[in-house]
Parts: sequence; structure tokens; C-alpha cells
Amino acid sequence: MLRLLWLIPLMLVGCSGNGAPASVSTAGKPQVVATFSVLDDFVRVVAGDKVELTTLVGPDGDAHTFNPAPQDVAAIGRAGLVFEVGAKFESDWFDKAFAASGSKATRVAVADGLELEEGECKHKPGEKPDPSHAHELDPHVWHEVTNAIHMVGKVRDGLSVFDPANAATYTANAEAYIAKLKELDGWIVTAVRAVPKDRRKLVTSHDTFGYFARRYGFTVVGSVLPSFSTETADPSAADFAELVTKVKAQRVPAIFCEASHNAKLVDRLAAAAGVKVPPPLYTDALGARGSPGETYLGMMRHNVTTIVDALKP
Repeated sequence: MLRLLWLIPLMLVGCSGNGAPASVSTAGKPQVVATFSVLDDFVRVVAGDKVELTTLVGPDGDAHTFNPAPQDVAAIGRAGLVFEVGAKFESDWFDKAFAASGSKATRVAVADGLELEEGECKHKPGEKPDPSHAHELDPHVWHEVTNAIHMVGKVRDGLSVFDPANAATYTANAEAYIAKLKELDGWIVTAVRAVPKDRRKLVTSHDTFGYFARRYGFTVVGSVLPSFSTETADPSAADFAELVTKVKAQRVPAIFCEASHNAKLVDRLAAAAGVKVPPPLYTDALGARGSPGETYLGMMRHNVTTIVDALKP
């Protein structure tokens, strides 16, 4: 049955239904795909109304564990340009969906060119450790705003090459947005000064704030799921107890849950360590429309305000 689901999109791609090229919509706009909500925001800001954009993993979704539906594969097949994070953020599902779609789209991995952090590789439940992949790359690059500026530049360049007729629009939109991102970065640097250095300690649902910590002077003490991906198994009793001990020993003021992940483990950890759980942070996805995290700018301001309020004396 699963094989049949993958075959359905293959019969749909190749033309738009009215004789137009597969990479152009019925309205005559270039068709573009973004893998998840943060990239959706970047592409919409830079492209404006010049493209028809389909985003695979929407607000509050989990791109680590996403399972594409037939219509997602069909959208990839129709697109002429695809934006992805890369660095294994989309795990293996996107490569498989792209191959199944028969797509000829240009793929732009927006993390390419960034200095990526490494961590110990945690294999998935039921998998045997692979000695040839002893470390994994941290794909959560957007939590460092200087990285987001790089990502927006990749979006601008990708769109301009793909659709040169509108390159001037893409460049102007990107320049205006990058100015806002630089302002945001400066605001964060100032805001975190309210937290003494010995209290800038982060414990989260999974390991997602390495780049944020690097840029803004925090220490990642640990995470409930000790991996860059949410695909890893729940922690063992021994690992859980070790993290409780760490939190107590380092006097971590608060433990943060994430809006797109189940908070039960975080609540258990906080209860065991005797610390508070502030409002959820937006990490692997933007929030729903109307939420504080519905845009990248809003997400970062919400996260920083929440972290500062929870950790400051």
C-alpha cells in the first residue's frame, strides 16, 4: 500500500494540467517548495507574490519525523526550485520524496557555507550504531541570527538565478529584511545582558540551541532527548537521572519545553529537579497564525524574552 502512495504523485507530475511547464503554475508563476515553516517565512518575505510557494512541514510541525503525503510528493515534482536546510535536518524523508517525485528542480540547501557544529550521533530506536557516522551535524542554524542572514542570502540568490526577470525585486526585498535581521541580532545581544553569565544555562526538550548559545553567550547543559533530532528514543532511566543531577548541581533556574514537542518529559524533569518550566519556545517550527511565533522575527523575540525572563535573577 505504501508503494502505491508513492506512485500516485509520479502520475501527476510533468505538467500543470493546462499544458504549462511543470515548474510554472496555472497563474504563470514559478513553483517553489520550502521544506518547513522558517524557510516558508524567508521565501515569502524575499519573493513576495512573484512565486507560487508550497511548504511541506507547516507551523508547529516536526521536520525531523515528517511523513510526506502523496500531494507533498506531487508538489515537489511540479516545482522548479526547492529550498531545504540540509545538514540532515530533513532526515532521509526529503531525499526519498524528491527521488519518488521524479523532480528536476534545483535544490538549494541554505545551511551550505555555514560553520556547522558537531555532536555525538544518537541512533534511532531499533538501529545499530554506525561507527562510520560517529558524529552528527547540528542543523538548527536559524537560532543564530547571523546564520539566518546567510540563509536569506541563499534564498535571494536561488530565486534570482531561477527567475532572473524578478531578480531586482528579490534583491531589494532581501536587503530590507536583512536590515531587520541585523537589528534583531543587536536587540538580542542587548537583551541577554539582563541574565548574569553564571545563569545563562539552557536545558531543552532536544538539543536545538547550540548556535544560539554560541552567538549569545549561553551554555547548553543538556536536553531531555540527547540528540539534534526528535527521532531518538526517550532517555533511559540512567540518562534521565544523570540530567536531573546536572540540573541540580549547576543550579539551572529553568527548563524549557518546545512548542512542537510533547512537554511530558520536560515536566517530569522539572519536577524531579525542582525547577520551573516557562512558556514553550518555538524551535523546529514557527507557531500558528496569530501566535507570537508566527514569523521568524516574532519567534526569536518570543524565545529571547521567555529565556531572559526565566533565567534572570
